[in-house]
Amino acid sequence: MGTGALGYVRKLDAGRELLPAMDAVLEGKQFLSSGLEGHQFTDTSLGKAAHRHEVQFYSDDALLLDTFARFIAVALKSGCAAIVVVSESHREGLVPRLKALGLDVDAAIQQGTYIQLDVDKTLSTFMVNDMPDSARFLEAVGGLIGAAARAAKQEHYGVVACGECSPVLWAAGQAEAAIRLEQLWDEVGKTFGVDILCGYALSSFHGEEDEHVFQSICAKHSAVHSR
Repeated sequence: MGTGALGYVRKLDAGRELLPAMDAVLEGKQFLSSGLEGHQFTDTSLGKAAHRHEVQFYSDDALLLDTFARFIAVALKSGCAAIVVVSESHREGLVPRLKALGLDVDAAIQQGTYIQLDVDKTLSTFMVNDMPDSARFLEAVGGLIGAAARAAKQEHYGVVACGECSPVLWAAGQAEAAIRLEQLWDEVGKTFGVDILCGYALSSFHGEEDEHVFQSICAKHSAVHSR
């Protein structure tokens, strides 16, 4: 539960509790097996203080878009808001995938629960001398999180974010800026309880010469996925 799971079902209770647990989680609610009654849980063990900052290394754009779409869909269906910062082509590719997952994208955009931004324009709001400026970043991203939380009528932890700001910097040869930006996103995630998913193209890393940067990027994330 401390890693962000909403449901926990004991194997002994699965016969009667698995389906109710799945229904609860799909509605964004928490479910604990009745067999766990009497156990003491801290806020962290119940997932209230947990925050995810994960990275997906992808082999092709279709994989990235599918991963982002699932991440966004789970958030929106549970009543949360989603902030997406990607290239124009990726924004266009996400929409049909989200609709295929049963989401009314136009309504979510109008309500302000689905905020889609261009990655280059977003970077221009806080980059100074080829490095992310901490104050500008906090102002820009903090404002977005606040607006998204208000639209979803939830606290800040009702917001998720995914995108490719740092990957764009890395692909442009700005490794130091990319790593620093990952640090800033992680700080924002912890401060506001925002779950974050980043996407890096595997083709942007070239063997041993990029191994140090690759390891540094992995170290800034709570989980690493590669396909």
